[in-house]
Amino acid sequence: MSHDQGVIPVLDLHSARQADGSFSPEFIEQLRHATHNVGFFQITGYGGRPGQAEQLLDIIRRFFNLPLDERMKLDNRLSPHFRGYTRMGTEITQGRADAREQIDYSPDREPVTEVPADQPYWLLQGPNLWPGEAFPELRPAAMEWAALMSGVGMELLRAIAVSLRLPEDYFDEPFGDAPAWMGKLVHYVGGVVEAAGDQGVGSHADYGFVTLLLQDDVGGLEVLPPATTRWLPVEPLPGALVVNLGEMLEVATEGYLAATIHRVQAPPPGVDRYSVPFFWSPRLDAVIRSVPLAPELKAAARGITDDPANPLLASFGLNMLKGRMRAHPDVTERHYPELMKR
Repeated sequence: MSHDQGVIPVLDLHSARQADGSFSPEFIEQLRHATHNVGFFQITGYGGRPGQAEQLLDIIRRFFNLPLDERMKLDNRLSPHFRGYTRMGTEITQGRADAREQIDYSPDREPVTEVPADQPYWLLQGPNLWPGEAFPELRPAAMEWAALMSGVGMELLRAIAVSLRLPEDYFDEPFGDAPAWMGKLVHYVGGVVEAAGDQGVGSHADYGFVTLLLQDDVGGLEVLPPATTRWLPVEPLPGALVVNLGEMLEVATEGYLAATIHRVQAPPPGVDRYSVPFFWSPRLDAVIRSVPLAPELKAAARGITDDPANPLLASFGLNMLKGRMRAHPDVTERHYPELMKR
């Protein structure tokens, strides 16, 4: 196993556990290297139905081929919960338009009617927007994928806990009975959004816990491992998921775990790219405390590089709300002008 930062590791989740149910020391060692040194890796052997990933990508491709007026029935500006369809070039990263259109979805729950002033993140809870009779297959395929990814996300968090020399169930509680995961169904296309240039998605780190990405074979994802200056491509690997960690894990471990900066280059003009990122996230009211680190891990922790323009909060819900508002200012303006002022 190479411990070179210039290589995106590939781990087999199927072989993560031994016959007695405990995690294999070899898998934990590979995971520790991937999460500390690179912050990105790919996993194979994560389960699911045969052909499930390919089927989902095909359904997404057909959805984005529907006429624009059908897609616009799911316009995310209709959703006070930041759900639904975002038009090409209207999501913002690093202050610039992204060359993508997408659907955002999360657990389907009843909206919170009385939102306490100090807990505005409950505004994120609510129903999804799905196509009805025009395209009924999207919802079940997307929700089935979310159920699979929820299991994979929890299994990886348990392995990460063990890699930090903590009990396997250390991170279970904040996810409890109502995790606030988020899924996206994304279509990139090159040469359509002039303002985006070659930006599929601008460089950023994810703010949550664990991101699981299904990507097609077009490529374009690039990562910048900690303390390096060279962007590494994450080459599509058939049947694999790309995994990276979010800033809440980096902050909780004083920088021992890496929330690695990444970006997506827009495909060449006329080329379509489809991907399904899934953000495995805790309850909206979860507060994430510092993780107790063993002395040798603490000695290797890099400390926190907090961006003063984007401070990270211990409250998961507040971070998620801030991220949604920043990415979708038009939704915020329409539904929550008072939050813009705050």
